[in-house]
Amino acid sequence: MSQRCHFSALFCYPATPRPHKIAAHSTQQQTRGHIMRTYLLAGAVAACAFLSVTTPATAQPLKTVEPGVLTVAFSGDMPGTGWQDGRMTGYDGEVLERVARALNLKIKPALMEWSGTIASVQSGRVDIMAGTMGWTAQRAKIMTLSDPIQYFKNGITQTEKTNWTRLKDLENKKVGTITGFSFIPELRKLDGLTLSLYDTSDAAVRDLLAGRIDAVIGDPPVMQYALSRNPDWKLKFNAFEDNDPKFPLLTGMGQVVFGMNKDSEALASAVNAEIAKLWKECAMRGIGKTYGLEQDVWYVPQGANARHGVDRPESWSLPACP
Repeated sequence: MSQRCHFSALFCYPATPRPHKIAAHSTQQQTRGHIMRTYLLAGAVAACAFLSVTTPATAQPLKTVEPGVLTVAFSGDMPGTGWQDGRMTGYDGEVLERVARALNLKIKPALMEWSGTIASVQSGRVDIMAGTMGWTAQRAKIMTLSDPIQYFKNGITQTEKTNWTRLKDLENKKVGTITGFSFIPELRKLDGLTLSLYDTSDAAVRDLLAGRIDAVIGDPPVMQYALSRNPDWKLKFNAFEDNDPKFPLLTGMGQVVFGMNKDSEALASAVNAEIAKLWKECAMRGIGKTYGLEQDVWYVPQGANARHGVDRPESWSLPACP
């Protein structure tokens, strides 16, 4: 999926007592930067302590950008990632907190736009990126991608006046999505579709509320989380009913993963070992319940395993928590 979006001001846990609400008719230019950073930056700039680290598996310190520290790139999109009281929050954030704690690493936050998170991993400025990022073969070529921490299926965020569930419903419509999302080339194939790209999901939803676009294709967990907490928007999310092999990224099952540098093999191995433990304990469901992600679709994989022969061997199986 994604993928990345920005509902930062709405859905991170506020670090100040003055929450800001989205205004349906505000413009992207007026609000984008303020909304994204109001709550997250104060916590994200806090310095992290440096600790010596030894992993039980190797009895050697894991190589990270800063010794004993796991520098994490994230965009602050809830329910994926947030930062409060010196720790990561959100589904992805809580998983990563547990992983880092098991590896004796102190998390150092690096808050940024989604479009910069992958580049920061590639350049070696951070150790790992988090935030409801969907696995793709293309991303597997440029980063080492973790085992899945969650599954998802994409869908259409729309007003209550419509009930679109299929790709054909988007033909000849004005549709918004987020710059950098993996399924953009597939959206462009739909007949008559006019595509608008946004830096943030915040901006895309504003335009949907203002009637400038007909629908938004965003991160499923972000959209469901947002809509459940803002019923006054009168918007809804319908998962795609299609399962079209010509549109695998839009209609297939997705895997939410973390991204690491290609040279960070030891770190990736250690992270995957801890993710496997969380799946075995079925801890994923407990974390997800906090953020309204309770359906089986998030924890039980369906369909073919697209990673076989790409970045996983044929013997590798998708984890699950039935």
